[in-house]
Amino acid sequence: MRRLALVFAAFVLCLSSKLSAAQDGFFADWFSMVSDTQAAQPHWITPLATTTPRLEQEFRYDTQWQTHNSGVVTDNYGVSKGLEIIPANNVEVIVAVPPYVVNNPDSPNGFGDWQFLVKYRMAAGNEEHGNYILTAFFQMSLPTGQYEQGALNPVITPTFAYGKGFRNLDVQGTLGISLPTGNVSAIGRNLTWNNTFQYRIFKKIWPETELNLTHYYQGEHSGHTLLYATPGVVLGRFRLWDRLAFTVGGGYEIATTSFHPTNHIPILSVRFPF
Repeated sequence: MRRLALVFAAFVLCLSSKLSAAQDGFFADWFSMVSDTQAAQPHWITPLATTTPRLEQEFRYDTQWQTHNSGVVTDNYGVSKGLEIIPANNVEVIVAVPPYVVNNPDSPNGFGDWQFLVKYRMAAGNEEHGNYILTAFFQMSLPTGQYEQGALNPVITPTFAYGKGFRNLDVQGTLGISLPTGNVSAIGRNLTWNNTFQYRIFKKIWPETELNLTHYYQGEHSGHTLLYATPGVVLGRFRLWDRLAFTVGGGYEIATTSFHPTNHIPILSVRFPF
């Protein structure tokens, strides 16, 4: 999976080189549109777990190490992140790379479900024009997972995302609900509410704390509420060449509710914005 991340980084580098090689044409027009779109919104950094309401263009690869109550550790390589593209004004499409899940020690390993997400930015103002953003998401996962690494049916997750900045402090959040297209009694409907509080230091250092809440309707955990507190830090964006940049972050999810199927989860996130 690390090789896959390197392949995508090389692909991004190739796209950037196309822009430098040609002053006119498809790539020049596309990147110009991307720059104009991003200039109209706040310039915060993407959090570790909360999906940012901002429109981003990057390749992202995350890793998590989840410790279950039984003591079994699940390694999640990819965490359903992947290629993020801005194809038009106010629109972003995320095409995830299916995560590879390693269960230690006995369960079979395999790829998880494939996901995609479409963002539509409804309103935004950059730091000179209100420092805020409001975005709608449409996310869908397809049951492509191997063995028992995913859901049995497609799951649709409509979401609203929001953000507000106050000088070097910003708050980014999402509120959504997962709606299985079948087998609801087994999969369940999950209400998710995530909020991230970030502070910028020296332009490149972004310490943060996230509150990641899930309330379960139906399904195995019906009636339970789970809340993680996730302290962490994101470093970036560091310019590599032309439009290509590098961002890295890490954090640690800690369950704050008595109900928690997993706990003490380290997170590593690597991104290549372009």
